[in-house]
Amino acid sequence: MSVFFVGLFMLLMDAYILGALKSSSQKWVQTKTFSRFWWLYSLLLLLGIYVSIKASIPLSLRAVILVAFFFTFVCKACYMLVLVIDDIRRGGVWLKRRIAPSRKEMDKPPVYEGEAISRAQFINRAGIIVAAVPFATLSYGVALGGYNYEVRRQKLYLPNLPKAFHGLHIGQISDVHSGSFFNKKAVEGGVDLLLAEKPDVIFFTGDLVNSLATEMRNYQDLFARVKAPLGTFSILGNHDYGDYYFGREDSPEKRKNLADLKDVHRILGWDLLLNESRKLTVDNESIGILGSENWGTGRFPKYGDLEQTLKGTEELPVKLLLSHDPSHWRAQVLQYPDIDVMFAGHTHGMQFGVRAEHYQWSPIQYVYHEWAGLYTQLHQQLYVNVGYGFLGYPGRVGVTPEITIFELIRGEAPKG
Repeated sequence: MSVFFVGLFMLLMDAYILGALKSSSQKWVQTKTFSRFWWLYSLLLLLGIYVSIKASIPLSLRAVILVAFFFTFVCKACYMLVLVIDDIRRGGVWLKRRIAPSRKEMDKPPVYEGEAISRAQFINRAGIIVAAVPFATLSYGVALGGYNYEVRRQKLYLPNLPKAFHGLHIGQISDVHSGSFFNKKAVEGGVDLLLAEKPDVIFFTGDLVNSLATEMRNYQDLFARVKAPLGTFSILGNHDYGDYYFGREDSPEKRKNLADLKDVHRILGWDLLLNESRKLTVDNESIGILGSENWGTGRFPKYGDLEQTLKGTEELPVKLLLSHDPSHWRAQVLQYPDIDVMFAGHTHGMQFGVRAEHYQWSPIQYVYHEWAGLYTQLHQQLYVNVGYGFLGYPGRVGVTPEITIFELIRGEAPKG
């Protein structure tokens, strides 16, 4: 149903823009050939989106369709914004003339030709300039942003950390979304970057696929390399359950897909934590690695069970929780003060924004209070990784794909 409404909106937008273009003085725009090409492209694009959602097609072809859709939609939307503003202006002028025409205007016959030329110039110049900005930005994001992996380093201060874990390095990646990839060599470069850091432990915090376990078929060999001496621990994200493909209702196909995905984690050699914990021991000292199934506020799945996850960890001095959705932290995790640090993903930083050393901004911050980086409340901490892959828009602008390297420090955090 949502696909239908998106398609209907696109067609209405196309009709509006085409009507405005035909009012210009450009003769080639007024030809039947142009109109036919305009509608053929739009219909083929909508058909491609429908097929890419409903059918199994090569990932490279799906990527081409998604890129074409995003570029077309965003540029047309920006162009339409110019048209709407101009139509509002023209409507205001017309209304003013109807309500209170000046003596000078009443004595003058209406002139339409000059107004038409003025409108055409406005559309052709302002519209093209406005539409060119997102086109250039999105092009950069696809060409250079989607695989521009960045290593971010973060110290975690833990007063109760056993001495044996002081200086331990943890690597985190999140939100792989393997079904969106179209450049295996670039993905391998990110894996190489992570392994070059030689982390002692690796965390993967959910969304290995977009929906289907088969999306990992071409990437199992790469991610099977993601291993660390003390283990690689993983959890599921909201996309991993297949809800967006099979629906929320239970079905044999959905159960099999989830079982297959869990098997992928096993094949990779990752320790998948399903509302359970592991004891990590070094030199006879231990900390807890906890893994919650997905739990998110609003419409997102709530499969997580913290009571179950915490069982058997009562005596451990430090507990590190993997939970995909950062909204889980404020909604539930803060009510469990013995959970020291939560590691999350999910937001992608909206794949658009600014991340500098002392400043960050993204539209996603108006949805998620905690969306990127480290957050602290009293002695509890949350780190949100903005993701390794991408979803929907096949690129990133300003919010680069992230590999996080943590260093555990025994003691209090420095003041200020």
